[in-house]
Amino acid sequence: MSDQLNTLIRKMHPEAQVTAQNLPQCPEISLWLVEPESMRRAFTQEEILQIQAYPAYWAFCWASGQVLARAILDNPDWVQGKTVIDFGAGSGVVAIACAMVGAERVIACDIDPDALKSCAVNAQLNRVAVELHDDIFTLNADADILIAADVLYDRANLPFLDVFREKAPSVLVADSRIRNFDFPPYQSVSAVDSFTVPDLDELDEFRRVTLYRA
Repeated sequence: MSDQLNTLIRKMHPEAQVTAQNLPQCPEISLWLVEPESMRRAFTQEEILQIQAYPAYWAFCWASGQVLARAILDNPDWVQGKTVIDFGAGSGVVAIACAMVGAERVIACDIDPDALKSCAVNAQLNRVAVELHDDIFTLNADADILIAADVLYDRANLPFLDVFREKAPSVLVADSRIRNFDFPPYQSVSAVDSFTVPDLDELDEFRRVTLYRA
């Protein structure tokens, strides 16, 4: 299963590779993620530019994704029997968690075709089924809930919060980037310390993940 993803990850760096890794905060889930040992060395300027040109977000399980997946696993009634959209699915970790606890239909949505391939392979690894879609604006799924993790990044993306509410009557967003979040009707549900897998030694401020519901 990893051959396809190893071909893709080498667009980021020719020495990079993925391995199946369990998530420390969600041990029920395994994902094909970048092998940290293959990336632990000093890079040349040319290599840094290559990595920046193809950052392969799908090859990491970001802190907010791990927190939201854990929340779904601990609160299966949030998604059981429902149609779920996972926006900016990346590795597919949250979509996989939803499928594991009994969501009727799970749609992983990401504009990056390589991320969708990652979602498919990771779903296969965890023996669950997810659908794939590449454009939230053309997706008409009659969804019950939309979930999203680490997709805001900065305030320029806050209008997506309105788009989410147009796509589903209930929304769950996990975020570690936006400070002084004030976007009614979204309300803070909880805040949890987490980390990216593999660990990127991020600043402590980016390890605090807040879950919002609308």
